[in-house]
Amino acid sequence: MDKRGLGGMGRRRLLLSGAVLGGGALVAGCTSNKSDASTDDVKAASTSGTDNDKPGKHVTIGFSAPAADHGWMAAITKNAMAQAKRFSDVHLEAVEGTNDVNAQISQVQTLIGKKVDVLVILPFDGKALTSVAQQAMDAGIPVINVDRVFDTPLAYRTWIGGDNFGMGLNAGLYIGRTLKAKGVSAPVIGEIAGIDNLELTKQRSAGFKKGLAKYGYRVGIRQAANFTADSGQQVMSNVLQARSHLDAVWNHDDDQGIGVEAAIKQAGRDEFFMVGGAGSQHAMQEIKADNSVLKATVVYPSNMSASAIKIARLIAQGKGMNDLVGADLPSSVTLFSATVTKENVDQYLPGAFS
Repeated sequence: MDKRGLGGMGRRRLLLSGAVLGGGALVAGCTSNKSDASTDDVKAASTSGTDNDKPGKHVTIGFSAPAADHGWMAAITKNAMAQAKRFSDVHLEAVEGTNDVNAQISQVQTLIGKKVDVLVILPFDGKALTSVAQQAMDAGIPVINVDRVFDTPLAYRTWIGGDNFGMGLNAGLYIGRTLKAKGVSAPVIGEIAGIDNLELTKQRSAGFKKGLAKYGYRVGIRQAANFTADSGQQVMSNVLQARSHLDAVWNHDDDQGIGVEAAIKQAGRDEFFMVGGAGSQHAMQEIKADNSVLKATVVYPSNMSASAIKIARLIAQGKGMNDLVGADLPSSVTLFSATVTKENVDQYLPGAFS
């Protein structure tokens, strides 16, 4: 199943280092604006004290995302709700997360019927949700498309998401740089990918290949898993049986990585180091403890949904970004995939997903 976005490759992109910009039924009890319910994720990502943060025109933001059946996806919904609660002028109409395309379409149609001021949508399937998103745009409701991209720019006002190619690139650069510093001339490098028929997996693998190539290295063994701990354990066990020696491994997904780590411990192997992907709390704690093969992870920011809420609010209020010249917000925002190591893990741990 598609757990990440398409990365917005090929569009105009504003690269940010994680900074946030200045049918199921509707969930009962929509997000309140009274309580201080900011999560660590949002606190770590949010700016404060700008003119844009001051109360303005009251706006209603509709929010729709897939089911929270994965740590990263759960953080997406959690961060969006927490960000909305930071603003006294925002009312969030959030629908129940679903992996049923038809149900999500129905939910979005309900939000359109409620005449929300702006919609924030992370589609389960970008292609399948394109038509209903375009219906919203045609009805005069701006759409913020989060991560999994719709088929046409006509379906959204602004796209915001992660950089899958950049994840792979930075993983490859870290591994290449580390091996080169160790003087390893012909390393055996493993890659535990996600679901191979997903475009995001192809982009991550392409970036990884590019990063390694800078140092004259290549992938020695590659197998695809299924973004789950069980699949990660099975696939890593196969890789360890196939190779008696490894120098480095990149695992595309930290939730999947729990199983990958289990297989490594079960096999009693520690001759190599590993890099993770996405930036889970578990992975960062392992990196900080520095007592396992996991030495780094490349971030795929789950706080992008908090940024989407802020963008939605500004668009609905007719505001721009304080740090940009001009009155309009960008049409595309691609978030940077930072490499987290023992040296900088404390900077990124507060924003990690659990």
